Amino acid sequence: MTDNFIGFPNAMDKEFDNFWKRVSCFAAANFPFEERCEFVRNAVDCNMSTNVIPYMTLLACELKCVNKFEELIFISLFMGICFEILVLLIYTINDYYSPALKAVSRLLHMNEHLAGVTLMAFGNSSADLFSNLASVKRHVPVLANSLSSALFVTMITGGLICYLTPFKMNAYETVRDILFLVLGSFLMDYFTSSSRIIKNEWHFLLVALVYIMYILINVTDVYLLRRTINSTANQIQSLMEKESTPKNLEKIRKLEEKYDYYSQDGQVEIYERYSKLSQQTKMRYTTLRMARNSRVSVNRGLTRIRRLDMTQPKNRGLFKDFFLALRPIKCQAWRQADILGRTLLLIRAPAVILCTLYIPLVDYEMDKHGWNKLLNCLHVIINPALSISVLMSFLSSKANSLWYIAMQQQIVYGAYSLVLTVPVFIFILIKTRTDVPPSYHWIFTLMNLTGSMFIIFICATEIDKVLEVIANMMAIDDDFMGATVKAFTGNLSSLFANTAVATHGYPKMAFASAIGGSFFTIVVTGNTVIYVRSLVGQDVTSRDQMEDYGLAAFLFLNLGLFTILLWSTTLGFFARRSMGLYSIALYSIYLTFAILVHEKVIHSFADDPQISAAFGDI
Repeated sequence: MTDNFIGFPNAMDKEFDNFWKRVSCFAAANFPFEERCEFVRNAVDCNMSTNVIPYMTLLACELKCVNKFEELIFISLFMGICFEILVLLIYTINDYYSPALKAVSRLLHMNEHLAGVTLMAFGNSSADLFSNLASVKRHVPVLANSLSSALFVTMITGGLICYLTPFKMNAYETVRDILFLVLGSFLMDYFTSSSRIIKNEWHFLLVALVYIMYILINVTDVYLLRRTINSTANQIQSLMEKESTPKNLEKIRKLEEKYDYYSQDGQVEIYERYSKLSQQTKMRYTTLRMARNSRVSVNRGLTRIRRLDMTQPKNRGLFKDFFLALRPIKCQAWRQADILGRTLLLIRAPAVILCTLYIPLVDYEMDKHGWNKLLNCLHVIINPALSISVLMSFLSSKANSLWYIAMQQQIVYGAYSLVLTVPVFIFILIKTRTDVPPSYHWIFTLMNLTGSMFIIFICATEIDKVLEVIANMMAIDDDFMGATVKAFTGNLSSLFANTAVATHGYPKMAFASAIGGSFFTIVVTGNTVIYVRSLVGQDVTSRDQMEDYGLAAFLFLNLGLFTILLWSTTLGFFARRSMGLYSIALYSIYLTFAILVHEKVIHSFADDPQISAAFGDI
């Protein structure tokens, strides 16, 4: 009887058959140091969860960590890597992503608000969606993390925008976006409650339809705004052709005021950055209301032809411009910097070289709009080939190897792009001049934007992965990390992109992105990932989606949104610095609450979990 029992595999045998496919890589921390290398090499998750650097493999196998002291030393080394990646992230956003965003928004005839809730919101929040879909089988409280991320972006990013660049909000658009965000959070909470979890297509489609309606309403609003502007201009023109009576003059004055009011949001303009203004217009970082800065429009036609000289050869300074662009450190910046500034310039040097070689710069504020003939010709070859090779490596990587190992085979797909890009390279090299950009220079804006977003995605996910490794090495709870630290690291791109755009003169776009990006995170990311998890047979109960911190994030988010509605209507929709400080303080209270719950000083809003058997019916 015993022999027969041993001969047949039971449920526990099947569990161990898939052990290496299902076990978390961070479980290696529970093994003795000398056994961790073998565990890391066998666990599939150690390869699948790697973005660029295999930290666990380095720690256990390459660096051969043998005690806690060495582990702390190597963790410090990882923090240094994290700082270098952060420098690359900030440089890419400030020097490439922000100018490209303005150029593409103007190219698509968007206004600031529409660009914020579409281009910026998707660019900042899509990384979270793709990373969650890539790890859809992992046990992660998706909705709780989405609510925590939305709370961070709304309160911290939105608060910093109000603090750094106080501005006059778009009244109707702001109220509408906040109400949509409130609706989205309540709808997701309703569908993920115990008996209404998102398990069928109708729930998924209903929530998705809310986001589609949100985008359509914003697009329709811009269309109606343009019609109103044109109608008002026609009325002014018709009245000016009539007799100049006092009554007609009064009508013209009122129509001109109406026209000026609506024209402010008609289309994205290219403005000089605030940093270029005089010292008298610099901000004083206090809670007092700041005097409004006048935004100076850039004469794009002038900056385009400023260096044009038809008496000179069209390839004049071809190699000089190329090698000057490749300088990692500019001599003038080095001379003017102190010891700390020079240290930062040295740290930033690798980021400068990488971005210069991969991303074509299009900036309407610069002479020639950033055009560099030889360098941009090389971008036509390098950017598509490298992007295609990396993408194919991601898609074709196997579970037992790192994704960039597959580049040896997948680089051929990048080589296929040379069939198209080499003739374009030759055409541009023959037909264009070095002192003026060609008429089709706007095409490089698309490579600028997509290349910037790709590097931002890699940097943001890599920083998130570094801190996840450190947290697991220090035995910090995953749910607590998702509600606090990962809400910060996962939204670094939103934080730096929104604040950079705001300080460049577009606070309306940045604030719209903070609200629109949060709405995307909850309604699109949360809804999609939960539905996909249900399709692949993962447990998607209410408790698993909210855990201990989800309900707290939900309550603090809606409290923050309602108070934004309160102070914005009370202050005439002028975002003051004091309101930014209030939003940051509210998020600090949430962090304090989460820490107290984690330390078991207070109880969370969630119900206590029911005790169940660890395996089978035992």
